[in-house]
Amino acid sequence: MKQKKHSIVSTIIFFLFLGITIVAIIFSKQIFDEAESIFNKSISDNTHIQSLYMKIPTIIRSIEIVTLAFIVSLVCRWGVKKSLTKTKRGKTIATLLNSLIKWIIAIATILLVLGAFGVQTGTLLASAGILSLVIGLGAQSLIADIIAGLFIVIEGEYQVGDIVIIDDWRGTVLEIGIRTTKIIDAGGNIKIINNSEIKSVINQTKELSLAKATIGIEYGESLPKVEEVILKNLNQIHDHIPAIVEGPFYKGVTALGQSSVDLLVTAKCKEEDIYQVQRDLNKELKLLFDENHINIPFPQIVLNQPTVIENKKTTNTKNIQTNIKQNVK
Repeated sequence: MKQKKHSIVSTIIFFLFLGITIVAIIFSKQIFDEAESIFNKSISDNTHIQSLYMKIPTIIRSIEIVTLAFIVSLVCRWGVKKSLTKTKRGKTIATLLNSLIKWIIAIATILLVLGAFGVQTGTLLASAGILSLVIGLGAQSLIADIIAGLFIVIEGEYQVGDIVIIDDWRGTVLEIGIRTTKIIDAGGNIKIINNSEIKSVINQTKELSLAKATIGIEYGESLPKVEEVILKNLNQIHDHIPAIVEGPFYKGVTALGQSSVDLLVTAKCKEEDIYQVQRDLNKELKLLFDENHINIPFPQIVLNQPTVIENKKTTNTKNIQTNIKQNVK
């Protein structure tokens, strides 16, 4: 709900700024020309009100700069997205370029707005050498993040759309920026990691992943018969699971359990399909075993109810004692 409200407010502000920009472009002479500007006329004897009135053209110019910068940023990022997002590497480079475009346009916009308010931006740029030294000493982590981000893109350790494990967090790479990497997991949770903090990465997308299904049979079942049934139906299982790229393969007995002989079946698939393929393999094997009357063991608890033996023993003892007394008499 908050996101919708934020989106509506942002849209209203954008169109308001756009309208002001269009008006400023159409009536540029009447607003900004020093000789013919309508804002050069005095509207009050109050000096404070008059000074605020005279700053209206500067405020309009600032709005115009911000609006045009925003439009230029949108157009540039749209062009990068359309031209480079055909491959995973292209998407990765596109996210990095878009991040750079946003930063460059943002800095340029700030300088232009400051210039509109009369700030000597040339002096600021001239002192950039001293500022860069100060910033460099205080923002070493930021510089490290930027350099690490560039190396990630250049070396291709992972790309946008790859499934990776970073710091025990498994997810899909959503964005690689100049400072951070965003990863989204299966539950839609997004983790943001500074590029310089990524020390090790497990990329699970570069090669096919191995889906495994383990199923048990009773010790009384004929193992050769069960293996024959599985081997004969591997092609049928492949046809029922389109996500399988290679296989499935029967790998043999993987364990001798307490109440079952465990068999292993594997198949190669894309990493994004691995969990579904494992679930489908379990389903197909269960249906196959049911069809061929192969029993799958399940936990059983045997309860023994004690019989009333003690009472019988007591009764027998009493009868024996009675008989002895009668014989004695």
